[in-house]
Amino acid sequence: RVLDSIELALTPGARIGLLGLNGAGKSTLIRLLAGETPPVSGRRTEGRGLVIGYFAQHQLEQLRPDESPLQHLLRLEPPTREQVLRDYLGGFDFRGKMADCPVGPFSGGEKSRLALALLVRRKPNLLLLDEPTNHLDLEMRQALTAALAEYEGSLVLVSHDRALLRTVCDDFLLVCDGKVEPFDGTVEDYICWLAARRTASANGALKPDKTARREARASAAADRQQKLAARRPLIKQAERLEQDLARWQREKQQIDTQLADPASYTRPDPGNLRLLTSRQLQLVQDIDAAEQRWLELHAELEALGEV
Repeated sequence: RVLDSIELALTPGARIGLLGLNGAGKSTLIRLLAGETPPVSGRRTEGRGLVIGYFAQHQLEQLRPDESPLQHLLRLEPPTREQVLRDYLGGFDFRGKMADCPVGPFSGGEKSRLALALLVRRKPNLLLLDEPTNHLDLEMRQALTAALAEYEGSLVLVSHDRALLRTVCDDFLLVCDGKVEPFDGTVEDYICWLAARRTASANGALKPDKTARREARASAAADRQQKLAARRPLIKQAERLEQDLARWQREKQQIDTQLADPASYTRPDPGNLRLLTSRQLQLVQDIDAAEQRWLELHAELEALGEV
């Protein structure tokens, strides 16, 4: 079993971040809370009036590739006026013709934005979010962070984005060694806990004590300059990627708009259409590759730790 003997109650207004190593069971716990995975034993009880909004990366595959963002929303809310839905989609950067383009050619970041837009539209009072910022560019990460900070319901969050965890979570749970326990500390304390655990594991101890944590803090301070030197080229590369992504996404949106315009097909220029569709496909590939590299860079920065 990944997790065992868990006793957990979510109260109204709780804002919890799940901490733990990769593979410790954070995503499993989120799925259990969402009702996506039934418990092997024990029970899961929902409070009256509970409306869950669950986001995980696999849900991007549930989007219908032949439908537009507007069509996805219309299926959710057939009676709602179209302009109201268009205005809502504009808040997630699906403006103009972009709201009418099929989802299939969208980049990973665009699909994530649409999945989040559909989730938020259901007005859940409990958000269960598993790595919601994956594939999102910096601007959308900041927008999501601001929106979650203002969200008045309860939430449980799994994320490698430390800024997001700091901003939106009031309490933390540590998922470790098959258990889920309260973590009495900040995100920075958790980073020190990780370092202390690695040190203790190397010495053959399973549970680092306060002395090991203090030693980890001292070691981290001594490594400050080394970390700065290691982080600098990664930050520069990430900034260049963000500039490239912004430029490519603008170009792709222009092409999407052209291809969605019926006027492009009244007197079609086959050569121009081939060029546009070819460039659109290339941009999707470039954007996906750049987003993946951007995530890898930030994972490397996270592994190095902040200074």
